[in-house]
Amino acid sequence: MMDQQTLPLSGIKVIDFTQVMLGPCATQTLGDFGAEVIKVERKGSGDLSRWAVEKRGNSDNPVFCSLNRNKRSIALDMRGDAGKALARDLIRDADVVVSNFRPGVMERLGLGYEDLSKDNPGLIWAFGSGFGSSGPYQHKGGQDVLAQAMSGVMARKADPDHPLAIYPTTLCDYSAGMHLVQGVLLALLAREKTGKGQKVEVSLYDSILAMQMQEAAMEMAEGIELNWAAMPLSGVFETTDGAVVMVGAFKENPLRDICTALEIEDLSGKYPTLEVQRVHRRLLQAIFRERFASNTTTHWIERLEGQDLLCSPVKTLTEALEDPQTHHNGMILEYANGGEPMRQIGQPVHLSDAEVAIRVPPPLLGEQTDQILREIGLDDDRISSLRQDGVVA
Repeated sequence: MMDQQTLPLSGIKVIDFTQVMLGPCATQTLGDFGAEVIKVERKGSGDLSRWAVEKRGNSDNPVFCSLNRNKRSIALDMRGDAGKALARDLIRDADVVVSNFRPGVMERLGLGYEDLSKDNPGLIWAFGSGFGSSGPYQHKGGQDVLAQAMSGVMARKADPDHPLAIYPTTLCDYSAGMHLVQGVLLALLAREKTGKGQKVEVSLYDSILAMQMQEAAMEMAEGIELNWAAMPLSGVFETTDGAVVMVGAFKENPLRDICTALEIEDLSGKYPTLEVQRVHRRLLQAIFRERFASNTTTHWIERLEGQDLLCSPVKTLTEALEDPQTHHNGMILEYANGGEPMRQIGQPVHLSDAEVAIRVPPPLLGEQTDQILREIGLDDDRISSLRQDGVVA
């Protein structure tokens, strides 16, 4: 395992007030690459993801664990002055503060950027929200599905006959979390030049809009809907033992090559252009569906790859996790949880001189409270008094 001191963000102290996904996936990334991350959690209940998702067994909630490795936890009641003062003490020598409460919550706690930067002018104050810290939706609860709906993503379908649906993976949370990481890293670089910290803000809404940059450009410039899922020669097709996804594009005459692979007559003379193929999409898709349904996934993958067509079997998540490419890429990390081996997804960013490892397993609620308080100068008597008063746990 690589020593933390050799990692790119070693020496960077992050105070993490985040919960659920947007913020925790961002601070976990900072921790994976060497930052010291102190997770400040609500005394008694902690991060919502510790308990909001049903789990089986006696181990810690896998959802929480997937987002909170390489962090230490302090359980703190910030409703009173003593808890708020402790939070400010934690931040006094920090490099980064990260939160994803609703806009205004950190300010009401006395932990807004204007307040904190007076004592720590080099502080980077990073904030993730649903829709932004100002504007008509600033107080609307931020959640991935809402951002999907309000950004136009949910309304765009591969087939107009399909019902509207929620995308089953949290695209907005993860993309906003990674944008928050980018913002923090940019602010750290800027501080190297100026010596000053700054505010960094991202939102679920902005992140999912940004993911539609191509589609938005066509909409604004040409008034045309660009929908990659509705391309006439692409689709998902069931086979006798599974399904195949095929992308009929990026070739001089993809329809001809598809017909060769499927061992049917060449339809490219009858439907020669993309525009004509769009008009007759339903017919072409029906022909493809009937043909794919006549043989196995392996058979059709071999046929399509023989024509250099982009294709893949459709796998379940279980199959993808066991795929040799997943393990070759180092995308599964293991650690011991109460003596039981636990696995989770690793980092998709691979640096040749910075190996990602689980140095600190996902913490129990308040697991390092005493240790963290000692580091900011409190003795055991003071810690005991704070615990008796219900300020920490």
